[in-house]
Amino acid sequence: MNIARVIVDVPAKQTDRAFDYKIPSHLKGVILPGMRVVVPFGPRKIQGFVSALRAESDFQQLKSISEPMDLNPVLNQELLTLGEWLTEKTLCYKISAFQAMLPAALKAKYEKKLVLAKTADRKLLAEKVAALFQKTEEILWDDAVKSGALPLLQKEASNGTIEIIYQVKERVKKKKVKQIFAAAASNKLADYLQKLPGNATKQKEVLEYFLHEEGPVDQKELFSLLGITSSTIKVLMQKGLLGQRDVEIYRNPFGDREFERTEPLSLTDGQKKAIIPILNSIENNRHETFLLYGVTGSGKTEVYLQSIQRVLEDGKEAIVLVPEISLTPQMVKRFKGRFGNQVAVMHSGLSAGEKYDEWRKIQRKEVKVVVGARSAIFAPFENLGIIIIDEEHETSYKQEENPRYHARDVAIERAGNHKCPVVLGSATPSLESFARAHKGVYHLLTLENRMNNQSLPSVDIIDMREELREGNRSMFSRKLLEKIKDRLGKKEQIVLFLNKRGHSSFVMCRDCGYVINCPHCDISLTYHRYNQQMKCHYCGYEAPVPNACPECESEHIRYFGTGTQKVEEELAKILPEAKVIRMDVDTTSRKGAHEKLLDQFQEGHADILLGTQMIAKGLDFPNITLVGVLSADTMLHLPDFRSSEKTFQLLTQVSGRAGRHELEGEVIIQTYTPEHYSIELAGEQDYDKFYEREMMVRKIHRYPPFYYISLVTVSHEELMKAVSVTEKITQYIQSKLSAESIVLGPVASPIPRINNRYRYQCLIKYKREPELGQALKKILDNYQQDIATGGLSVSIDLNPYILM
Repeated sequence: MNIARVIVDVPAKQTDRAFDYKIPSHLKGVILPGMRVVVPFGPRKIQGFVSALRAESDFQQLKSISEPMDLNPVLNQELLTLGEWLTEKTLCYKISAFQAMLPAALKAKYEKKLVLAKTADRKLLAEKVAALFQKTEEILWDDAVKSGALPLLQKEASNGTIEIIYQVKERVKKKKVKQIFAAAASNKLADYLQKLPGNATKQKEVLEYFLHEEGPVDQKELFSLLGITSSTIKVLMQKGLLGQRDVEIYRNPFGDREFERTEPLSLTDGQKKAIIPILNSIENNRHETFLLYGVTGSGKTEVYLQSIQRVLEDGKEAIVLVPEISLTPQMVKRFKGRFGNQVAVMHSGLSAGEKYDEWRKIQRKEVKVVVGARSAIFAPFENLGIIIIDEEHETSYKQEENPRYHARDVAIERAGNHKCPVVLGSATPSLESFARAHKGVYHLLTLENRMNNQSLPSVDIIDMREELREGNRSMFSRKLLEKIKDRLGKKEQIVLFLNKRGHSSFVMCRDCGYVINCPHCDISLTYHRYNQQMKCHYCGYEAPVPNACPECESEHIRYFGTGTQKVEEELAKILPEAKVIRMDVDTTSRKGAHEKLLDQFQEGHADILLGTQMIAKGLDFPNITLVGVLSADTMLHLPDFRSSEKTFQLLTQVSGRAGRHELEGEVIIQTYTPEHYSIELAGEQDYDKFYEREMMVRKIHRYPPFYYISLVTVSHEELMKAVSVTEKITQYIQSKLSAESIVLGPVASPIPRINNRYRYQCLIKYKREPELGQALKKILDNYQQDIATGGLSVSIDLNPYILM
């Protein structure tokens, strides 16, 4: 095999194929499919992925691979094939698909340098150029730009005295520690110890340590143990008695934590019934997709743990996906407690280096289980026995930028390759999954009761319009306040949930109703209390709050909406004795803050946990007996066909935090639209009834799961350009589809302008359109030039979760 087929790191239509490169003789047998290599491409050197090897090429003049970037392939054969599948399914470039499978640390960084040619005569260089190269052979491109000598340097480059070099750099360094070891035999150490003068006490201590201890020791540890400095070690190293070496270690995000080992619990009858088909599927190497539908607190996690146990006994591996938001320390603890060091954890809270180290543990087969958010679905396992997706309805499993994949689809595809089961678990499955289970595409497993047959919490729905009519202007209904006081008296804990999505604090004039919008986007600015600023959450624009209305100059300018800080202040006024822990973006942005706050709550340092989305799921604290939802309907009014479904899921999940153990739970939901079926049925915790109602609505309006949808979004700085391109695209798509399909558009996106770019879209609803994929790919190809140079952006999402 003399030729390597390489996918190069240039995401464009013209380069979205494999290029042939010669393998230099000294690299034969070293270069393997799935490796990253550095290859010459045009005038520069870039990173590429070897997709295959072949004996010969159809082309005569081939360049050679410059160097490999890996010793072992970073993508195995299955992942290379999966990359092809991903390219087809999400209409992305191959290079984007491969890069999505790797930790960020493995994406190349390019550095541009100017190097003095070996033949260059320094005396003949222009003065300004000579000054730059006075003490060095090479300078960074950025420094050259800053020096203002670029025109001169270009002239020198054309004369051949200066070369431009593109260097591919690794992003992340492997973490190393220094170790000290005995470099001489123990009798030699003992001899030297005898000869040491009496005042060389430190040297004596070190030698005595190595006479008693076998093996190397970390330099840091040795220093603190014996209270010595590096000079003592240096003397003994010069004498040839001790040696020093760098040893690579993993960054351990959980290094300071001890995980108590836990034993499998005995299963309830419901759990046994649910786990049997999964175990059968594992034993017979059969690819099946199970939907584990169980009420909150019914013990789904234990079913996962025991299924994984079975897979590990067979010597196979497991991937467990949990939503980013509920990748709480609690979840990690459960898996680490059961499987110890066999678990790698991957989520966005880790640094690039920590992610890279966890990924390498998987690649080196040092772990058997990976627990992580969406991207963990690409873990480089080669012998998968099960894939589990917890809270499968969560929208965070869908990636919103290229490649726009859904982790559930990738899981089913990978499990098909490995002939193993996929388990999707949820108390409120997505309508698509539940419909597939009803059709028999997925195998439905049900857990109807909570563990220890605890009853679900009782739910009260409070109409806030009534409260207002009766003169209560506070953000707490009278009933909720009464219950909070009751729990404080009983020393029980309370969770208060503020539904923030689509409902933020905006600044408005009370006299003329003017709302302050972002100058670059058509959306209101959000008020941030802690620095008295207004901020746009789309483009980052910031401005101070004005003292008077820009429109009518009235001074009655106020902000509306309830932020967590405002709730916290109100609580402090009404219930000064209550200790509150607030969890939101501001309080959890520092690494590890999330964990600290939850630990404090678990240990009983606070009575009330107040927070947004991040406290809705996965929490399991025995002492929580009251959950209050302060604003149930803020998501209902978003322009999204899934808004009722998301509201129902969220309310059910939040309610599920109460009364999970011995103590009875109670839930109070405050709302301005108590008659809406998603709020009524969340109160009854009746998913089946909700499913029937929502399916009727979806059928009438032709939305998933009855129809597939695809969304094409076009954006440009000129409004007319965006409109005309969207119009052409819509006409073209219509001409390629059957009469059954519906194409809506062109129409302005729900947020019509972001960052001074106008956005238009067209929505396609269809049942079976084998031509659609090709037609959409053609559109991307057709506008390729305009996208590259004309500032046009065309994005296609074949299964959009956010229609904004």
